[in-house]
Amino acid sequence: MNKAILFDFRVDKPNKKILVERSFNAPVALVWAAWTEADLLDLWWAPKPWRAETKSMNFVEGGRWHYAMVSPEGEKHWCVCDYEQISPEQHYQAIDAFADANANINMTMPRTRWNNHFTPDGERTVVNVQITFDKLEDLEALVQMGFKEGFTMGMENLDQYINAQFYLRKQKKPTTNKVRVSTYLNFAGNTEEAFALYKSVFGTDYVRGIQLFSDIPADPSQPPVSEKLQNMVLHVELPITGGHVLMGTDAPEEMGFKVKAGNNMQLNIEPESRAEAQRLFDALSAGGQVSMPLQDMFWGAYFGSFTDKYGINWMINYQQ
Repeated sequence: MNKAILFDFRVDKPNKKILVERSFNAPVALVWAAWTEADLLDLWWAPKPWRAETKSMNFVEGGRWHYAMVSPEGEKHWCVCDYEQISPEQHYQAIDAFADANANINMTMPRTRWNNHFTPDGERTVVNVQITFDKLEDLEALVQMGFKEGFTMGMENLDQYINAQFYLRKQKKPTTNKVRVSTYLNFAGNTEEAFALYKSVFGTDYVRGIQLFSDIPADPSQPPVSEKLQNMVLHVELPITGGHVLMGTDAPEEMGFKVKAGNNMQLNIEPESRAEAQRLFDALSAGGQVSMPLQDMFWGAYFGSFTDKYGINWMINYQQ
């Protein structure tokens, strides 16, 4: 069961700093990605109903994130974030500033230095944020503008993304410990339509029916699933032929997914042992891109995911 969310927000006026400590119920790799990859930052960084929109991002030391905070009416407030120091999955330091659409910094507005530290804590990650100002009046002005409230809303957006990611993965565990291979499909909102076709073609039936996003158990420490997502498919499982199983989900952008050619299908392997899971993961991921390192998950699985060097997506899921 997830631990209660830790959130501590302090204003240190003598040192002209804002200090934030926030926990997330996910491992460092996932939380780090959410803070450092443009497509994920765009999904949670801005407080609703605003949204973040990245124009360009180069997450390296000396690189820059150029983005806008966009209002429901389309008004854009541009910013740049210049990365100074990066220790992967541990820490990064950057300077944030107001700018224009061409990334020209507005020197009449204050700049802030962000030091973000990521610390594993069992099943979760604690992020410590230190925001330093040049002038006390700049700090006070930002607080008066509602920075705490806006930053809190952004954190809740990220909670919802993480909650959906992990709840989906928990549903992928096998009903028995038999070795099997399945194919996992992501859809942009029409999973039920697609699986109705597959069901009619193969003449089989769903395992445990169709689960919806509204079936996610309520968690008082996290925001509820939005009304727009209530009737989307969370998980469906359908045997087809030769003992093979298709699994699928709606992958809405509101919860951290972007369906496109190349990420809409994954091979899901459920091996016979932890050792075999490790062997498969190491051999298949060599030269590829790891999205989730192989590790023990809170739902009892030894799980990892990656794209191999040929662009094929895999999940390794040993259920203990």
